[in-house]
Amino acid sequence: MLYCMRTTIQIDDDLLTSAKLFATRSGKTLTAFIEDALRAALAHSQPMPTRKPVKLTTFAGNGLQPGVDLDDSAALLAHMETVDDPA
Repeated sequence: MLYCMRTTIQIDDDLLTSAKLFATRSGKTLTAFIEDALRAALAHSQPMPTRKPVKLTTFAGNGLQPGVDLDDSAALLAHMETVDDPA
């Protein structure tokens, strides 16, 4: 089954007018014309370079300090600002 997503994009007025005219002359809908143009552009694009895997440095310990919630960025920042820095 093919799923389609409705989306909103901003296109220059002159470009949209040209696209509508081209689609009409080609006997296509504007949607079909845009989909075909995107497929052609993606087919001719350079492949994304493969990135090297990232090695994360980990440290031994007992997990998070009491009161630290990594899902609450504001509380995490406040906690980091109040912790005494021995340096």
